[in-house]
Amino acid sequence: MIQERLLDTHCHIGAYQDPVAVLRAAEEAGVALVAVTEDPDEYRRLKMRLGRRDHVAVAIGLHPLHAATFAQNDMARFMRLLPDAEWIGEVGLDYSRAGAATAKTQQKVFDLVLAEAKRGQHTLTVHSRGAERDVIQKLAQAKVRAVLHWYSGPMYLVEEANRAGLYFSVNIAMTRSRKFPSLMGAVPRDRVLLETDGPYAKDRGNVAHPHQLTAVAVALGHAWGTELSDATETILANQRRFLSKD
Repeated sequence: MIQERLLDTHCHIGAYQDPVAVLRAAEEAGVALVAVTEDPDEYRRLKMRLGRRDHVAVAIGLHPLHAATFAQNDMARFMRLLPDAEWIGEVGLDYSRAGAATAKTQQKVFDLVLAEAKRGQHTLTVHSRGAERDVIQKLAQAKVRAVLHWYSGPMYLVEEANRAGLYFSVNIAMTRSRKFPSLMGAVPRDRVLLETDGPYAKDRGNVAHPHQLTAVAVALGHAWGTELSDATETILANQRRFLSKD
């Protein structure tokens, strides 16, 4: 019997100093991962660099904080490459101080992504900082399979996300935050997935790595009051349900 792997649903593998070494460590730890990108050119380069690898999916992205720089050629390239991708990310909206000025442009880009995403084929990992309501509403209307990456929005919107069938991915930095207990109290256990958001997420000052993903499962077990084995089985069941083609 092949052992099922925990899945890192959001990792910027190309941003590590030695991506191949990071992938090797993940493979040895029994962790699969989704390598997100921020634009179609990065997607194309990373696909070429990594080649075909078991347990690694490269996602095609249009990062919201870069939306103002995307030209017509970028959008055409995205649409041309999209049929070959199973995952889309990083995409979404960002109304924080860093992205508020380009909100309208971000919305146009995200609407295009959602219009092109195919139900049953594409899975999205979605950025929503400061724009949680709009992101959840747009995903609900599009009826696509999506996980909210590093959710930091208000708790009252979690139920709206649940009704839309959305999942939430948790990284190690989130588990160290003061907001984590309330988030875990709001998000149903059967809607939780894992991520690292490495190398941008940190664990007490150290860069998060996919091979350390079990540490997130340990923290979830503590939050749920369960043993690691039970928490892991819950996460694996969530992965199976989330990625089901049915």
